[in-house]
Amino acid sequence: MSDINPRLRDRFAAYRAETISQIAGPGPDQARRTLRRRRQARAVAVAVTAIALAVAPIVANAALRDDGSVPVPAQTGEPTTPPTSAPAPTPSTPLTPSTTRTTSPAAPDGRISRAQLLGTPVTLPAWRAGPGCPTSKVRITADYRDEANWLLALDHGDVDGDGAVETVALVQCVLGTRGPMQVVAFDRDEEGKVVTLGRVVATTIDKPQWLFALDVVDDGTVRVQVGDIAPGGGWSSEWSQRQWRGYRWKGEAFTQVSGPTTFGTNKHDVNLVVTSSDLALTTAPDGSRTGTVTVRIRNGATGPAAYVALRLGLPAVIRPDGDGWAACRNDPQTTREPVTCDLNRLEGGKEVRLTLGFRVAADATVGTGKADVDARPMDAAFDLVEEVYGVDNKVVITYR
Repeated sequence: MSDINPRLRDRFAAYRAETISQIAGPGPDQARRTLRRRRQARAVAVAVTAIALAVAPIVANAALRDDGSVPVPAQTGEPTTPPTSAPAPTPSTPLTPSTTRTTSPAAPDGRISRAQLLGTPVTLPAWRAGPGCPTSKVRITADYRDEANWLLALDHGDVDGDGAVETVALVQCVLGTRGPMQVVAFDRDEEGKVVTLGRVVATTIDKPQWLFALDVVDDGTVRVQVGDIAPGGGWSSEWSQRQWRGYRWKGEAFTQVSGPTTFGTNKHDVNLVVTSSDLALTTAPDGSRTGTVTVRIRNGATGPAAYVALRLGLPAVIRPDGDGWAACRNDPQTTREPVTCDLNRLEGGKEVRLTLGFRVAADATVGTGKADVDARPMDAAFDLVEEVYGVDNKVVITYR
């Protein structure tokens, strides 16, 4: 074979030079630059990973503290703080824990034990006008003492709707055998000090005159068992009408939200007082003996007697006579020793006067003696009712 034509060789040489310049790989300088960039990228990635591992426990602990949980103690060992030469990354959004964060601080815990309440000076809402007990920075007592604030009952519940528990107490200002009472709600401030939230309900001179019990239910309602008339002075607590009434916190004060608002008539709220003249019998033209007694029955209480049972313990030969018995609901002529007369309703503060005639037949003999005149209140079912002071319900008269 002969050598390649010089012109063709020149063409190949030119083509090779042009093609090699386009497809040639990087030289040593470019390779070093590429390797240096890769090493820098790897170093940055390692630093970022180390920072993330170090920051994660700190962020988690901070989040737990914001959430109210106890932070996990830091582990001992090698420090996890990233090198100062590698700047910490700035995330575009704040890191948040998996649980929901509280946007406002939790309300103080207002659960106060009996011992804590007895041992802490408190301020009570003012007692009603008149002689009373102190209210400013006083200690509630556990025992019954005159002119002291006596703790009778205690309960707990979220009464103001802030998500934390408060304390509700029944307190009495002891004055002799009675004294006013009130139910008071207590809480704690942000410093943990006991503060007075407000009065739930209090006794009054009218009604209710007594508070028997309290109960805080799940929805925050404070239920108080109130009584119409205060026991003591001869009044049994069993005679008091009792009602459960509910109260809710309305932002500034407690308001009744359930239960009755008034009391009905208390059958024991009555005090009959009886007076009567003696019975002096005189001989009538027909030979019989006649006479009258004047009986006065007064209701000295505020409540009414539904009915009044009048009894006159005269001998059976002394019989009712005349029109004075017209006020009786029954027929006194059918009764014997005692003679009875059932009267209608007698309002509080009112009285009834009766002039009752008697007759002894001409062939009957009656001497001189003593007889009881007795008046007792009855309820709507005509059952006898106990009253506070029964001594003045009866008098003794002489007949002759």
